[in-house]
Amino acid sequence: MAWPLDGEGISAFLRSLPAEPLLLGLGEARHFVGELGEARNEIFRHLVEHEGYRSFAVESDCLMGLVVDDYVMTGAGTLDDVMERGFSHGFGAAPANRELVRWMRAYNEEHDEKLRFFGFDGPLEYWAASPRQALTALHALLDGPLPRAVVTGEALDALLGPDDRWANEAAAMDPSQSIGRSADAERLRLIADDLVALLDTQAPQLSPEDRERAALYGRTATGLLRYHYWMADASPVRWTRLSALRDAMMAANLRAVAERGPALVFASNLHLQRSKSLMRFGDQVLEWWSAGAIAETHLGDRYAFLASAFGAVDGDTPPPDTVEGVLSTLPWGRSVVDARRLAGAVTEPAARVSRDFAYFPLDPAQLDTIDGIVFLKEAADLKKLG
Repeated sequence: MAWPLDGEGISAFLRSLPAEPLLLGLGEARHFVGELGEARNEIFRHLVEHEGYRSFAVESDCLMGLVVDDYVMTGAGTLDDVMERGFSHGFGAAPANRELVRWMRAYNEEHDEKLRFFGFDGPLEYWAASPRQALTALHALLDGPLPRAVVTGEALDALLGPDDRWANEAAAMDPSQSIGRSADAERLRLIADDLVALLDTQAPQLSPEDRERAALYGRTATGLLRYHYWMADASPVRWTRLSALRDAMMAANLRAVAERGPALVFASNLHLQRSKSLMRFGDQVLEWWSAGAIAETHLGDRYAFLASAFGAVDGDTPPPDTVEGVLSTLPWGRSVVDARRLAGAVTEPAARVSRDFAYFPLDPAQLDTIDGIVFLKEAADLKKLG
C-alpha cells in the first residue's frame, strides 16, 4: 500500500501501525539532500498540527542542541548564531534545518504548549570531545549539601586539564595518542559515576528542567569517558566497540526524548534501522546494533521506522528490478509506502549499486524490518561530500 507524501498520506501510514509511536524515526539515505529536508519539515508540521507531536530530534551533538532548544523555547540569541553554534557535523548550514528552527520558534511564540528541539548524537565523530562541559555542568547542578563528598570544582578542573588533550583527532587512528586510560581519565570515570548516583539522591530538590538537564549531562559525561577509554584500546575490537558505544549513546538520548511523548527523529537510515549496522573498515567488517534497534528493545511497537529512498540520485537512475526501480513506477513524485506489504509483493528484487558513495540504497533483504519508506523519485539538490 502506498500514499502520496502529504498530510493525509502520513496520517494514513500512522493509522496502519499496530500502536501510536512515541518515536517516529525518519531515516536519511544520504545526508544533505535538500528535497528530503523539505519533505521532513512538511511531515513534522503535519505531525505537530494534526497528530499531537511536540518534539523533534536530529542526529547532532546533544549538548550543542541545547542552544537550539533554548532559542526555540525562549528566543534566546539570534537565528544566525544558533545555526552556527547549535549543530554538529555541518548540519547548521542546511537550509531545511534553518527553516525548521525558524518555524519552531514562530510556532512557540503563538502557542502555550511548546515544541522542543533535541540533538541526540554524542559530542563525538570518530574522535570524542572533552567531557568538561558535561561534567562541570552536572557538578554545578548538584551543588547542594553533598557535592564535596564527590569532588571539588577545583579538583575536577585539575583532573580535566587542557581540553586539547581530549579533542585530539589523531587519537581516532592512533590509540597511543588517547588519554582515555590515563590515571586522570580513570579517576574522572569514577567521579562521573558518583555524580550520576548523587543525582538520584538529590532529584527531589531539582526542578523538572534541571533534572532533565542533569540526566543529559550525566549520560553524556559517562558516555564520553567510556568512549575515550576504548579509543585508547589497541585490540582488534576497538572500532566495533567505538561504533557500538556511539549508537548506545544515541539510543539513551532517544529514550529520554520518548519520555516527553510523540517525537519525530531524523537521522541516517543506518542509525535508525532495526537490523545490525555493517561497515567495512580496512580489512575488517564492523558489525553492531543501531540506535533504533536498541531503542526498540525498550519501546517495542511504540518505535516506528520510516526509511528514505530515492529514485534518480543526481541523474543516476535505478534499474527496474531494484526496490527503488519498482517504487519509481508509483504515480507520485513523493510517496510514503508500507514497507512490509512491499516486501511481500516484490519477489527477489536486486540490490541497487549507486555511483554516489554517500547514498545508501535500500537492502532488499531488510524490507520486512522497516515500517515504511519515504520515497522521492528524484534527489538532485545534493551537497557534495568528500
